[in-house]
Amino acid sequence: MAKTGTTTKGLRAAIERSGYYPALVAEAVEAAVGGEPVSSYLVHQETTFDSNEVRRHVTVLVLTGNRFIVSHTDEQAADATSPAPYATTSTESVKLDRISSVVVSRVVANPEKYVPGTLPREVVLTIGWGAVSRIDLEPAACGDPNCDADHGYTGSTTADDLSLRVSEAGDGPDAVRQTLAFAQALSEATAAADR
Repeated sequence: MAKTGTTTKGLRAAIERSGYYPALVAEAVEAAVGGEPVSSYLVHQETTFDSNEVRRHVTVLVLTGNRFIVSHTDEQAADATSPAPYATTSTESVKLDRISSVVVSRVVANPEKYVPGTLPREVVLTIGWGAVSRIDLEPAACGDPNCDADHGYTGSTTADDLSLRVSEAGDGPDAVRQTLAFAQALSEATAAADR
């Protein structure tokens, strides 16, 4: 379930509606936001199944006039390091001019019948700012099928700091709309920051 909006009060209400440790999540996010006005936000709760356990995760994205703030909170069952269940929450604050890419991937059914304005059935929002990069390497080769020389490696790097997926079937149409609205606000803010 995703929630989006444009006020600090609305952000707090969206975190509380998510029902996922709202006091913990709100305190961490509000500390990261500080006194800055909130331009846009997105609260996305995700439930995953890990063997016999159900795990919950909430991601809160906040856009201010100068920064993009991302918060993740995860719950953990009791284990060898902790006799009681616990939650981990983290926040990261990124200056808008550091954001190098905002990628919005849309999945639509029956593309030959697509009508502009139709809601995609799935959206993946990927945001890169250079904190995490993935390197994919493979052996390099030449065009000669009989060549057995070592040509080293070839590869590519991909910025992949944050990837968030929402679907109409799993999260509902409002979540898809809200993710698109936040992505547009972030894209516009990063474009303005580059001027």
